[in-house]
Amino acid sequence: METAVNNHLAGIKFGDIQCYKQVSVIPLLGSNGAGSEYLTMKEAMEQSLISIMEVTEGGHVPELKVKNHAKIPVLLLDGEELSGAKQNRVLNTTILLKELCETVIPVSCTEHGRWSYTSEHFEESGIMSSISLRRVKNTSVGSSLRGNRGYKSDQSAVWNTIAKEAEAAGVESSTGAMRDVHKAKEVDLDAYLEHFTLIPYQKGLLVMVNGDVAGMDMVSNASSFEILYPKLLKSYVMDAILSSQSKDIKPNPEKAKTFVEDIQHCTEQGYKSVGHGWDYRYEGRKIVGSALVHEATVIHAAFFKTTQAEKSGYMSSFSRRKTYRMQ
Repeated sequence: METAVNNHLAGIKFGDIQCYKQVSVIPLLGSNGAGSEYLTMKEAMEQSLISIMEVTEGGHVPELKVKNHAKIPVLLLDGEELSGAKQNRVLNTTILLKELCETVIPVSCTEHGRWSYTSEHFEESGIMSSISLRRVKNTSVGSSLRGNRGYKSDQSAVWNTIAKEAEAAGVESSTGAMRDVHKAKEVDLDAYLEHFTLIPYQKGLLVMVNGDVAGMDMVSNASSFEILYPKLLKSYVMDAILSSQSKDIKPNPEKAKTFVEDIQHCTEQGYKSVGHGWDYRYEGRKIVGSALVHEATVIHAAFFKTTQAEKSGYMSSFSRRKTYRMQ
């Protein structure tokens, strides 16, 4: 395993577990330093330091253009949604945008039924896609990278997952927008958020639902994690809210430790990132994940619990996928 990732995993320390209903959160602390300085997308947009738009006037569904006007990098997190322009999109992978640079980034559509401008530029929607969707996307992007097709997702699988979530939430969206599902459950999501609090120096979280590990996210900088925390937590909670199964199971922290240990047995492949650093992809019998490494520091790592049946179900060939909605 890449040295920085191995050291990162070995340096994780668990905080005290926090529980509410069927969700349990373990704060994650790290001892490997914060690495280089960067802004989150939220910070950069609030300071008008980045602008995100369609790659051309006509648009191209799986790509967007980003201009970073900041003198330091900007972190775009896998799963963060952008709203506006011709249709809402979600990041396919974590990217540390190079400073004072224009970059074309890989994205997926999260609004199947719209292909018309509502604004020239994109805004941060404040939403992170659910863990189910991130897991699906992580699996298909990993497959695409192994096939030398770049950071492409299985767009059909993305749309299908959003449709299933809308059905489970009882939401009818005129454009099939993921955002509409999250907005419909906003009160429920906020209710969970009140029961989970950040601890000093926290850099990540590991989440268990119904007693089983769902996954974990961790960034290199505690102040950045504080900004990302609400929408990261909500992305995990969304799965719990939409699940038809709610079990009163006392969480076992040993499962969390085993999950982190099992990551080290996953297969690993590294790819040059779209921005700074290297994008490492991981796959195990019950785990998929990724880690962005820059200057010997893990900037962001995300790992999700999955099943062989689930992975097989989403690994349809690119030739069988639905065409992108383009005009």
